[in-house]
Amino acid sequence: MIIVTGASGQLGGAVVDHLLRLVAAEQIGVSVRDPRKLASLARRGVRVRHGDFAEPASLREAWEGASHVLIVSANSTGAEAVRLHRNAIDAAVAAGAKRILYTSHMGADPSSPFPPMPDHAATEEALQASGTAFTSLRNGFYASTVPQLLRHALDTGELRVPQDGPVAWTAHADLAEAAARILVDGRFDGRTPPLTGPEAIDMTRVAEIASRITGRAIRHVVISDEEYRQGLLSAGLPAPAAELMVGMFAASRRGDFGPADPTLADLLGRPVTTIEDYLRGSLPTTDN
Repeated sequence: MIIVTGASGQLGGAVVDHLLRLVAAEQIGVSVRDPRKLASLARRGVRVRHGDFAEPASLREAWEGASHVLIVSANSTGAEAVRLHRNAIDAAVAAGAKRILYTSHMGADPSSPFPPMPDHAATEEALQASGTAFTSLRNGFYASTVPQLLRHALDTGELRVPQDGPVAWTAHADLAEAAARILVDGRFDGRTPPLTGPEAIDMTRVAEIASRITGRAIRHVVISDEEYRQGLLSAGLPAPAAELMVGMFAASRRGDFGPADPTLADLLGRPVTTIEDYLRGSLPTTDN
């Protein structure tokens, strides 16, 4: 049985949708903290059980009979995230899984200034030490971040962010399809090549694309890390979240989120979503 965690979230839910096109529903199990949220999947024949990374005992029943387990990374950072991931890895091994998949990141690195990246690197080390075959999905940076970065720029006409580097923005939908395919055919062993969109672009290009789509002039303005941090804090963002955003730009300056790689398109057998196409579906356009 293929087990998918985080199936009530954007990525995990999309993975299950793709799996249902590849295998029978009875071959799929999901574990979530609140199974009531996935009653529709249960009605389709998917096994839905309670499972929480923070409660290792809950995973024993949730992952009973697992052949493959997809561990979607926890929505936390630091030691807590690594602890939760290790709990999940241990549970998958105990369930007898033949392969563990984990949603890592192309920028995974112990020295990264972007907080989730050392966590991903530590989790990959735990996978390596588990003794079980694994695939670490080195996903590109989620394209869904870009509309958030542009939110105020659409009103002010200025995209005020720190100095950045090119990022290979990648759509959740493409990554979910790739994860489903790899769960079924086991194509990659160990760390995958970067699974990214077709090009890496900087914030100047993002502003140009957004201007073209919305019909509003948006100018890229470089500000200091500290000015950006203070702006986020003044807007009510908690300090850890502000540090995460500042760290994202610092890591992009190091080149951690580029260049683009053709592996994802080759795996899917089709062109993957460009950031321009993604934004056309996410931003107000001149046609609206």
